[in-house]
Amino acid sequence: MENIDLLIVDDDSEYRSTVARRFSRRGYRIQEAADGETALELAGRRQFHVAVVDLVMPGLSGLELMQKLKAGTPDCEIVMLTGQGTIATAVEAMKRGAHDFLTKPFPLAELEVVVQKAFEQRQLRKENQQLKAVLERSQPSSEILGRSTAIKEVLRLIDRAGPTDKAILIQGESGTGKELVARGLHRASKRADKPLVVINCAALPETLLESELFGHEKGSFTGAVSAKQGLFELADGGTLMIDEIGEMPGSLQAKLLRVLEDGSFRRVGSLKECRVDVRLLAATNRDMAAEVRAGRFREDLFYRINVMSMELPPLRQRAGDVPLLVAKFLGPGWEIEPEAMQALEAYAWPGNIRQLINVIERAKILAEGTMVRWQDLPSEVRSPTHEPHAMNGQSDKLEEIERTHVVDVLEREKGNKARAARALGINRRSLYRLLEKYGIA
Repeated sequence: MENIDLLIVDDDSEYRSTVARRFSRRGYRIQEAADGETALELAGRRQFHVAVVDLVMPGLSGLELMQKLKAGTPDCEIVMLTGQGTIATAVEAMKRGAHDFLTKPFPLAELEVVVQKAFEQRQLRKENQQLKAVLERSQPSSEILGRSTAIKEVLRLIDRAGPTDKAILIQGESGTGKELVARGLHRASKRADKPLVVINCAALPETLLESELFGHEKGSFTGAVSAKQGLFELADGGTLMIDEIGEMPGSLQAKLLRVLEDGSFRRVGSLKECRVDVRLLAATNRDMAAEVRAGRFREDLFYRINVMSMELPPLRQRAGDVPLLVAKFLGPGWEIEPEAMQALEAYAWPGNIRQLINVIERAKILAEGTMVRWQDLPSEVRSPTHEPHAMNGQSDKLEEIERTHVVDVLEREKGNKARAARALGINRRSLYRLLEKYGIA
């Protein structure tokens, strides 16, 4: 039995207590209310999955209570209880959004079945919302490529740690593929059919970061024109990756710690407690132990997110992986000359895989046809010890090679700069910069 928060609202105290005991024995988390006003007060402090509401009560009627509950907690499913004389009103409640109604008297086992179905309908609707949100937010994933010893160890850890529910701290330099590893851990987990939601702490100011993580209520701050679910709610049942967690402000660290301890939090501007079941993956390029010693990161939170850590190797330590990655990023139909590949393998890659992707994309823009050459690579990648031999008597220096190539293309195109730019694979503005750089009339 999943942990279901159930609200029972009935002015008959004996009947209400009987129902509460029955569901408590089944593992439900129960709250009781004798009238509509008390029920609304409880719903203002806690999020309920299902509410069982008697239709006829003093004060607020069951129908009025349902409308107010739906306005404040639209995810809560309502099951109405009615007597023989109020069936028409119960049918009206169904039209207004109630999940079902039961006519007294009825077996409690029947109520159990209806409540369980109401909860399942709520979960199905929520999963559809999550799927839509993930499709909007998630970037397409790709396989982790590599045959080096370092990357094989990362893949082994993904296989071992993925199926657990433990928090994992993914550490590594910028551009080493921390999000890709998080996706691998999620796919290897029992939550793979649920959402993986990603957020970068460094990309948002503190106020927006809190709203993104925990959601907010309408009017809670300037610009909050409607209520909004946070990423913890969207990731419920699945995985949340917090990238650059070392950038998280101290005020939010305490709130994150509480979610990790008992799964509870409150939206910005709300007193209502929400509960989620989320696996946390955290990533950083900082030395988190040093951040703790410096007092910039909570020690208790550090131990919560660091049940296990994974250190991702920089690209310069992945001997033999560069050709595989180059082939992947070039794509079908592209080739690369040996001198260019030698330069790529010899380079130290301070920006790691992200830098390699950018270099390959740049080279494809500058390449003639579908062959990437040494001169198509940026100057920082071309190592003097890996320059190709002189071609056609020209100097080995890049500038002379590039200038000669531009002049040759211009002559072939009879000085037509538009056609020359197309032949060079660049725009006219870039061509004019080259002409100015090399003093070509």
